[in-house]
Amino acid sequence: MTDETITSSFGCKDKVCIQTDQVYDSCRSKECIECLRVYMTETGQEIIDRALDVKCKKSEIIWVFSDVERLPFNSGYYTVDLNFFFKITLEVFTGINRPVTVEGLATFEKKVVLFGSEGSAKIFTSKFKEDAFDAQLWQKTNMPKAVVEVVDPICLGAKLSDINDHCCRYADEDLDVCNIPDCIRRVFDDRIIGCREQGRRVFVTIGLFSIVRLERNVQLLIPAYDFCIPDKECVASTEDDPCNLFEKISFPVDEFFPPQSPECFDQCDNPCSE
Repeated sequence: MTDETITSSFGCKDKVCIQTDQVYDSCRSKECIECLRVYMTETGQEIIDRALDVKCKKSEIIWVFSDVERLPFNSGYYTVDLNFFFKITLEVFTGINRPVTVEGLATFEKKVVLFGSEGSAKIFTSKFKEDAFDAQLWQKTNMPKAVVEVVDPICLGAKLSDINDHCCRYADEDLDVCNIPDCIRRVFDDRIIGCREQGRRVFVTIGLFSIVRLERNVQLLIPAYDFCIPDKECVASTEDDPCNLFEKISFPVDEFFPPQSPECFDQCDNPCSE
């Protein structure tokens, strides 16, 4: 489509230069992570030591730390080291009583190789900080930025293991609790204990979906149609009584009648005949 076609079709007024992040390469992964060690809190470990059985109730992603390094002898390619931190919620069965819910920490590391192009310029940005000099902001090399998208993993299984049982491939690995970032520790109400302090161990199997991409900050010339001026007025909740405000909310049909599978619709978007 030519510039003249764009202008006539959409009423383009001008061309503008914008600064944005361009995706240079990306990949997706679907991983079944087996025998993932769960590091318990002090309170949780006391319950685990008395457990008869354990069940993985929920797994949540806390944070993903990423590090980008140049790949030697491969111009434009980079390795992205990823360190995933998960909050694992377990149901522990200690007898005929109802199961007790405990929490623990699990970690997983992986490395991917992606194309991020080349650049030798150094980027300098300004950010106001009164009477201070922020060493992290004053200079940046022109390295691509790693972006990780991940959804909460799916719990697939959990099992107990005695301290001398090495059936799992991660059984001999230890987590340096002292090096856990403070932002991860604050997620838990109790102290996470290390391998040497633990008695019985818990291993879980989770299903992980993730997308990793490398981005660079670039300048692009694009056609400008107009400024994004909102055409909807803001309505404050204090202007109406609660019942009038409730009347403006649509009935949540999907909550009562969940959508059918896309397979039940043909190419014309008509429902399949029974």
